[in-house]
Amino acid sequence: MSPVNISVESLNLVTLAPMLIPIVGALLILIIDMFKGGLDKSLYVMLSLLILFIDFNALLNSAGVFNQNGTMSGVFDVMLIDGLAILSQFIIVGASMLFIPLALTHKRFHEFSYPEFFALFLFMIAGFQFMVATDNLILVFVGLETASLALYTLIAMHNREKSFEAAIKYFTMGALAAGFFSFGAMVFYALTGSIEINQIAAVLSANGYADIGFVLIGVAFMLASFGFKLSMVPFHTWTPDVYEGSSAALAGYMSIVPKIAGFVVSMRFFEFLIHSGVVWLEVVLYILVVVTMTAANIWALVQTDVKRMLAYSSVSHAGFVMAAILIGTTQSNSALFLYWILFSFTNLGAFSMLWISRQKNLPTHQSSDHSFEKFSGMIKTSPMAASVMALFMLSLAGVPPFALFWGKMYMISSAVTGGYPVLALIMALNSAIAGYYYLKLIVFMFMKEPQTRSLGGAVYVTNATGALKTIIGFATIGTIFAFLAVNPILEFVTSFVYNSGY
Repeated sequence: MSPVNISVESLNLVTLAPMLIPIVGALLILIIDMFKGGLDKSLYVMLSLLILFIDFNALLNSAGVFNQNGTMSGVFDVMLIDGLAILSQFIIVGASMLFIPLALTHKRFHEFSYPEFFALFLFMIAGFQFMVATDNLILVFVGLETASLALYTLIAMHNREKSFEAAIKYFTMGALAAGFFSFGAMVFYALTGSIEINQIAAVLSANGYADIGFVLIGVAFMLASFGFKLSMVPFHTWTPDVYEGSSAALAGYMSIVPKIAGFVVSMRFFEFLIHSGVVWLEVVLYILVVVTMTAANIWALVQTDVKRMLAYSSVSHAGFVMAAILIGTTQSNSALFLYWILFSFTNLGAFSMLWISRQKNLPTHQSSDHSFEKFSGMIKTSPMAASVMALFMLSLAGVPPFALFWGKMYMISSAVTGGYPVLALIMALNSAIAGYYYLKLIVFMFMKEPQTRSLGGAVYVTNATGALKTIIGFATIGTIFAFLAVNPILEFVTSFVYNSGY
């Protein structure tokens, strides 16, 4: 048997470059620490930013090649670079570039002093990039577990009692989700003889979905798996506890980046099933979307801790965005990316504001670090911080002209034009409900008397370093002036989505 000659050109390694860059960067950080330990964390912050900047440039290069040649595959057709992959990687790397400078906060946030933190962070980014840049279920699984295992450790490194609890809960739920994903992939491989989503769609369509019972079993496993990762009700139970146990900045990051990776894989997998006329799946997805939006909003209404309120809020937003996959049109898929780009600025900014007031040791009377009472009268003690936090709350509520208003409007519009007017009404009603608990925080900040420092109040600006102020400034500018960029972003997003055939 003669050996097979494989040329380097046929591998199309440009499809692999954006993932290799953070992996090489993570290994470089570990090697530097091995030979010269005890270096200042600012070196690792700058090195991580440089690596992410190089990664972003590699994505720009991939986007240029995609615009010229269309969808690309490489590395034995395992890697897939299309519009969805490029857009989601822009969000992943862009949000990561906003997050990593937060490591330059006060020295007492000790997890940032470990080089391993930055190496794990880069491995996690590479995992998410592998997830979105393939339609091969095995590589999706490898990327998912690479990112998840790194994220579990990053949560535990916060080194508080609730952090260990959060990491264990997330690990347990993640292991369950991985099991569901494996079973679902096994079912579809047994039905079609393929682990590539496009090939699975082609085979199922060719045989007219003859084995519909087994298809539904596989879909049920996949829905459960992505339900956990996207914190869809009833698979959301880990979310508030994990967000509460994580550092505020990492919780904000978790509400953005892992979910966009999950949305892209869900879009690739579920949309061909919806378009095939599997009514059962459409009904189940419809119920999941509505229940997730509504139930999460109701739970957020009764929270006494701002971080837990924002955790339930992010669950509701995930349900809102999952509606785009149910609708399954180019407009709705474009709305998904527009919404998540605008949401990234606002939500990371809101969680970063919580990071400012984080206390290492809680007073004995204080059960949580971010209770609503702690924000009482903040307009008098820290007027600028109160104004910025109010801005983020108004944007999350969808108040015009702030960022998320445009995302909500375009998403609701896509539901109407896609033939889901009732869903559009439910989305609008949920936006109105959400306004209550966002305004509740504004009431505490602007209409209550401030607490004394001994009662856990008046602690803002404690950790407001230059890096943190810069990130919050970026988020603030993006939130206020989003209306100036909505049309260019939408045109950019739509061109990539349309050229990918979604």
